[in-house]
Amino acid sequence: MLTPGSPLPGSGPPLRTPGVVRVLVVDDSALVRRILSDALSKYDDIEVVGTATDPYVARERIVQLRPDVITLDIEMPRMDGLSFLSKLMQHFPLPVVVVSSLTPANSETALRALSLGAVEVIAKPGSSLAAGDIADELVRAVRAASHARVVKRSATADAPPVPGRSAIASLNATNKIIALGASTGGTQALEQVLRRFPVDAPGTVIVQHMPEHFTLSFAKRLDQVCAMRVQEAKDGDFVVPGLALVAPGGKHLVLHASGARWAVRVKDGPKVHHQRPAVDVLFQSVARSAGRNAVGALLTGMGADGAKGLLAMREAGAYTVAQNEETCVVYGMPREAVKLDAAVDVLPLDRIADALLHAVAARRT
Repeated sequence: MLTPGSPLPGSGPPLRTPGVVRVLVVDDSALVRRILSDALSKYDDIEVVGTATDPYVARERIVQLRPDVITLDIEMPRMDGLSFLSKLMQHFPLPVVVVSSLTPANSETALRALSLGAVEVIAKPGSSLAAGDIADELVRAVRAASHARVVKRSATADAPPVPGRSAIASLNATNKIIALGASTGGTQALEQVLRRFPVDAPGTVIVQHMPEHFTLSFAKRLDQVCAMRVQEAKDGDFVVPGLALVAPGGKHLVLHASGARWAVRVKDGPKVHHQRPAVDVLFQSVARSAGRNAVGALLTGMGADGAKGLLAMREAGAYTVAQNEETCVVYGMPREAVKLDAAVDVLPLDRIADALLHAVAARRT
């Protein structure tokens, strides 16, 4: 397998077509390899340069073919996908899209893959699915991954939970809302932001582009490592201090006033920017309902979702932040927000939580 400092032998880099993303498909199922390859090959800007049945074959294909992006199954013979991913990101990092079955057990594993450095997680096609059923999501993920900033990672244990603390004394956050949106690279970015929130932080609403079922595991993971409570949103939940609500995969999240309190609606509806949940849907509702009582941040992600919503929030009097290019995995959504002048501040990831909390403290009523 890949080892520290090991050379990558070969007769030289393969010929490349400018602007074309070279993809290696890794899956032990011949059917899934064919479905993924067929779906990707329909697009002129994507080339499937090879396939592999397990991590050992994948290692040889990487050496030989030098792909730009890898799609990776988790459950494979001889070596599981997580072990392979960990070695890959330590010694020869490449953008990886995990293709996983939609089960509660697999969602936990998929989140572990993201923490190890995978860029995206998408749903694995079932045996009854044709290429057209998965093409849009697969192609979007591969294109996003091709723009991702990946770095070598050390084999470290998960960080311990953050103890409860109050970064800003007496926030008086009962009538304040924090809204966060993210996509590619967002699971780690959101964790970093939420870890800095105190136990009594303002009620927080979150959209992270993620498949159905995975958001429940994501919320549970955040709840384990953050001072405030985090849970997947349910229709009618109240947004209260010390609680963060994550939009369920496959549903839009909308904030509304319920008497003197805030609550959320979890609803169906057409996709926005090819996404459901969509950040724009959440941010537009926050702008309408909370106005200057809200603060918001748009984090790493591919595309433009959230940019117009962040602008609506700013125009309604909210304090708004976009993550800067240097700390984004993919500088897409924040860049579009900056183009629209939707962000009051453009900040590195490690400064965003404190900026939001200070803005809340400055707007106390």
